[in-house]
Amino acid sequence: MTTDDRTQIHTLIQRWAEAVHAGDMDGVLADRADDIVMFDVPPPHEGVRGIGAYRDTWPPFFAWQAGGAVFEITELEVTAGEDVAFAHALLRCGTPRDLERDPANRLRLTIGLRKENGRWVVAHEHHSFALAGEGGADEEIRKVHQGWFGATEAKDLDGIMAHIADDVVSYEHNEPLEYVGADAVREVCAEGLQAATGIVQWDVPDLRILSREDLAVAWGLNRVRVEGAPDVWSRGTRVFQRIDGVWTMVHQHVSFPSDSRTGAARTDLPPARPDRPDSP
Repeated sequence: MTTDDRTQIHTLIQRWAEAVHAGDMDGVLADRADDIVMFDVPPPHEGVRGIGAYRDTWPPFFAWQAGGAVFEITELEVTAGEDVAFAHALLRCGTPRDLERDPANRLRLTIGLRKENGRWVVAHEHHSFALAGEGGADEEIRKVHQGWFGATEAKDLDGIMAHIADDVVSYEHNEPLEYVGADAVREVCAEGLQAATGIVQWDVPDLRILSREDLAVAWGLNRVRVEGAPDVWSRGTRVFQRIDGVWTMVHQHVSFPSDSRTGAARTDLPPARPDRPDSP
């Protein structure tokens, strides 16, 4: 390994990480081989193969990252031969709340490179988190929510509909009693985005997840922020099933509490528990 090779590869990887953090697709794809193979944190378990499939994995991540997540190399080592090299790295990857909850957690990255026409290109990437027991499923479902939060702020309807089953049944705030099927849920989401003239943000600060095998339930208080309006809180419960290796929402139930005297929905109630995150 020459110092020049090591410097080139180190710079290539740092430049890629900066492009990921910036949501710069051209920068992310630069220096990737046409036949790249990536083993990513989300499914498919067999990985993605080819530059087209690799490209398709990034928009949902960019949407999630738009909610304030970081993607930052903290440690990087490079080893190179004449025409083959590898690197391993640790990265801070998560929302501020994720990193506050588990500051030591790191994304592990291994990269394989080869030299083509005198230029180093990435032929393989492997991304993973260290997972303990059922925490793996919980982390995947938490990232599904993070993707939804980012897609909401970006007003990306396709991103919002990711991980929702075709036959989902959703109990929404408004009539009818139930929305059956992804098309019906897509319509109500589209109406909500169209009704908001400014920035819309949605999150669940106290999100809790319980998973067993291929079923999971997530619940917490939904906080919706619309530019120029007060925060609105509601209750939310979502049921997931792992289908073909992908966590998919099969049921949703959202509601507002009602005034016991008038029956009117109370959309102005903040969280009452002082220990709840972000409680006033």
